[in-house]
Amino acid sequence: MERLQLKQMLTHFLKEDIGFGDVSADAIFKDKKGTAYIIAKQSGVLAGSQVIETGYHLLNEHIHLELLFREGDWIQSGDVLAKLSGPVNDLLRGERVILNLLQRMTGIATLTDEAVQRLADPSITICDTRKTTPGLRMLEKYAVKVGGGKNHRFGLSDGVMIKDNHIVACGSILEAVVKAREYAGHMVKIEVEIETEAQLIEAIEAKADVIMFDNCSPDEVKRFKQMTPESILTEASGGITLDTLPNYRHTGVDLISLGFLTHSAPSFDFSMNMELSHKGGSTHVHA
Repeated sequence: MERLQLKQMLTHFLKEDIGFGDVSADAIFKDKKGTAYIIAKQSGVLAGSQVIETGYHLLNEHIHLELLFREGDWIQSGDVLAKLSGPVNDLLRGERVILNLLQRMTGIATLTDEAVQRLADPSITICDTRKTTPGLRMLEKYAVKVGGGKNHRFGLSDGVMIKDNHIVACGSILEAVVKAREYAGHMVKIEVEIETEAQLIEAIEAKADVIMFDNCSPDEVKRFKQMTPESILTEASGGITLDTLPNYRHTGVDLISLGFLTHSAPSFDFSMNMELSHKGGSTHVHA
């Protein structure tokens, strides 16, 4: 992840939650010191360690942080992921925002890992789409990569994708590709979305860089791939679920893009437990 962008995002998120101060923690704990433990409550692929580190150091650069697992590690329920020591006020101020993001990112990474395992075909790349949460795209697409997937275009400026509405408005695939190539320049790839054999032939003749087989059955994907020159990347997308994903194994397609990786990933369950420091020992608090 780009560090400056992450700092800006976390600053905005923390300001939204903290407002003008945490009246609960400020009233109760004052200058107390403590230790916080971030604990997994289920098993999956860890994503978001940088969020813990960057978020807490934004709140207080003197917080001592120990990360006990690496990004992409498989974690088990009950594992302690991180140990943080410092002012209790600062530890609690960052808790909700950081756990929320950690839950979201680890959920996406875990779902992506499951998709890769279900497909079980290393010749095909699992990738995401732009169906992300506004404001969280960088984090969500990063989590897909941690889970073993790859990123499709990050935004509209990254590449041309000619879809059904573009074709209808333009009149033909060929006309749309010609216009896009004249406008976009040589550094930008052009992808065309097709649903029929006639559209596939037109996209090939137009010399598209990538052709997406949209809402096509595994048999159609395999047949369309065999018709497509090796110089053109192929992608399957639309209506593919975890349950149907194995049916696309060995179809020969290069990429399978899955919107559900980001728009339907369940949040992972984490908790943060506090241990307050005082003379003669410590006190455990469930945060």
